[in-house]
Amino acid sequence: MWFRNLQVFRITEWDATLAELEAALSMHPLQNCSGLDMQSRGWVAPKAGEGALVHAFGQQMLICLGVEKKLLPASVVSQFARLRAAEMEEQLGYRPGRKQLKEIKERITDELLPRAFVIRCNTCAWIDPVGKWLVVDASNAVKAEELIECLHKTLDGCAFSFLKSRETPVSVMTEWLAGNDVPASFTVDRDCELRDVGNEKSAVRYVRHALDAEEIIHHVRAGKKVTRLAMTWRDKISFILNENLQVKRVVPLDLIKEQTSSRDTGERFDTDFAMMAGEIPLLLADLVDVLGGEEG
Repeated sequence: MWFRNLQVFRITEWDATLAELEAALSMHPLQNCSGLDMQSRGWVAPKAGEGALVHAFGQQMLICLGVEKKLLPASVVSQFARLRAAEMEEQLGYRPGRKQLKEIKERITDELLPRAFVIRCNTCAWIDPVGKWLVVDASNAVKAEELIECLHKTLDGCAFSFLKSRETPVSVMTEWLAGNDVPASFTVDRDCELRDVGNEKSAVRYVRHALDAEEIIHHVRAGKKVTRLAMTWRDKISFILNENLQVKRVVPLDLIKEQTSSRDTGERFDTDFAMMAGEIPLLLADLVDVLGGEEG
C-alpha cells in the first residue's frame, strides 16, 4: 500500500487523539450515491476487511476518503434531449425554444440519473502528528484539497498548509543538470522535462536518457528550466520531483522490498505502512534540506 504520489502538507494545528479521530470519521461514512445525487463523499476503512476508519501504527495514522460519482455524459443527455424535442415538435407543430430545451435536458437528467453507472475512487492520507506531516496519495492538488476540505468539515481543531521550500525545485534541479554537485543522499536518474520560460513555452522531455549529455547542458544554457526530474533517495526510493514540490511515481526499491516480503495480504499492508511511515519523513527531511530548508 505504498503511496504512489505525495502531496505534502505541514500540520499547523492538531489536537485529536486516535480515538477522537476515529469517532469523528465514523460520523461521516461514505454513503451510496443513489437517487438524484451526482456524487457522494465519506470516509472508508483504509485496510480492506477492517472496520476501523483509522489504521494506526504507533502514533502514525492512515485515513481514506471514498468518493462515488455517477457517470452521465453530457453527450448522452443531449442525445435523449434531441429525441424528446423531435417528439414535441411533431406533436405541437413547432420547434421547442431555448428555454424549453433547457427544461427538457433537466428532465432527461433526472430520469437518467437513477440508472447511471457509479464509479468509486479512494484517496488515502497519512497523518504524522509528531513530525507534523500530512501526506495525501493523490496525483494532483485538487484531489488532495478535496480530502483536506472533508477533513476540516469532519474534525474540529485541525489546520494544514502546503509544504514550501526556500529555494524552488526548478532552480535546484536546473543547477544539478547544469553540472552542480548533487547531494550524497540523492542520485539523478534518467527522466526529466525542461521548459522554456519565454513566450513560446516550449518543452523537451527525456525518458531513459543519460542526463549528463551535452545536449541537455545546451538546453540549460539556452535558458530552459528543469520542471520534472527522476531521482533516487539513498538507494531506497525512486520518484519524480516536479516544479510544485510534488513527489510522483514513488517506488520502494529492493533494499526496502526485502524487508516487506510477507505473502499474507493483511500482514503485508501493515508492514508496508510501517515502512512507509518510517522512511517517508526521512526522505522529506532530506528533500527539504537540499531545497534550502522550509520557507518561513
